Amino acid sequence: MVRFLIGTIAAAGHVNPALPIARQLVQQGHEVLWYTGAGLKQKVEATGAHHIPICRGIDFTLPETIPAEWLAQRDAFKGVDQFKFYLKHGFIDAAVTQLEDLTDILREFSADVLLCDVFFLGMSWLSEKTGLPWAAFGMSALPFRSRDTAPFGLGLQPNDSLLGRVRNRALNWFSTNVLMRDVTVHLDSVRQSVGLSTKGQDFFSAALSPFLYLQGTTPSFEYPRSDLPSQVHFTGPLIPPAPSDFTPPIWWKDLSRGQPVIFVTQGTIATKTTDLLVPTIQALADEEMLTIATTGGQSIEALNLNPMPANTRIESFIPYTHLLPHVDVMVTNAGFNGVQTALANGVPMVTAGQTEEKPEICARVEWSGTGINLKTNTPTPAQIRDAVKTILASPSYKQKAQQMKREIQQYNSLVIAVELLEKLAATKQPVLNKGVGSSSI
Repeated sequence: MVRFLIGTIAAAGHVNPALPIARQLVQQGHEVLWYTGAGLKQKVEATGAHHIPICRGIDFTLPETIPAEWLAQRDAFKGVDQFKFYLKHGFIDAAVTQLEDLTDILREFSADVLLCDVFFLGMSWLSEKTGLPWAAFGMSALPFRSRDTAPFGLGLQPNDSLLGRVRNRALNWFSTNVLMRDVTVHLDSVRQSVGLSTKGQDFFSAALSPFLYLQGTTPSFEYPRSDLPSQVHFTGPLIPPAPSDFTPPIWWKDLSRGQPVIFVTQGTIATKTTDLLVPTIQALADEEMLTIATTGGQSIEALNLNPMPANTRIESFIPYTHLLPHVDVMVTNAGFNGVQTALANGVPMVTAGQTEEKPEICARVEWSGTGINLKTNTPTPAQIRDAVKTILASPSYKQKAQQMKREIQQYNSLVIAVELLEKLAATKQPVLNKGVGSSSI
């Protein structure tokens, strides 16, 4: 038996990929303790893991722990500036209290291996303090610097020409030395405050475990990298199992009427319904299509759609694993887990996301040929309608999505992830691929 200590940012997108891993670890006889938000206790304990809530610092599942000034500063920024705010004050600052809480936990729980999401820096700092091996899992596109790609966050697709290499070199230099320099300075300053030495590393270099990194997708969704670190393993999407207690809504039979089914979701973080939900419903109101919308927990009445179009069905939440097999096109702001679940079901997408790291995911959807990137947070109904019709009329999008589905089916993601973690536990050494960029199947 191995004792695993998991730490995740207290948000669904950070927690969900680890749910099937934790469940599989428990089923194989390992002991798992999971540190995350208080509001995620039920999800965590359903895996068989023991839940420990955040004691210090911000818990995104408890609004009362989020200072009003923090929210005001976040909302004052847009684009890259907002992305930098999240890195500095959402993730780096949080590592201080994470380290304090985790240090307390280790006094009672003698962990063998540490596991965290890529944005949870406190776990890497705990490893530095204790010498324990740590692994990280990706819950977004690969963020690490490469000579073959532009810097993460800009949403630029790869260019393997000589001019493209020059572009990458120039942009990577600019990002490191100018654009993101203040993030690196902030990271070193906070490291010093907890007794760690400065390293001059950018955020994502610091977040890359030297032992093991699990990337929850397949190689075809990621840009080719000739310098991919050898501890990075593609596992295939880490998708939680379908809930067994799902009761279909009364309109469920409408999915079988032969009309194209369009699913629109706003996700769990950027949940302003007027950004995507409302314009999609309006865009398709007069079309011979069935529009399914989920509000991510928000009140349906808050949409202020009166009357509701006859071809629209709205729910607070529907498990993707139940709905997506019936869907022809998904309209999304490109949360990573939702995109991977769509691809696992062979569903092409219309993406519209420009907050957090979503420009990178949108760019990969476009690059992989599995969807259309509208390159905005707030598309017009006309833009959405045109994109949906283009996908329905162009077989290539569905074909590419189905091709991705077949690739995903070659990956037994849980077996891959757990075997790699068990190998780390057994050897306490980096778990490396046989060749740079190879996959684990």
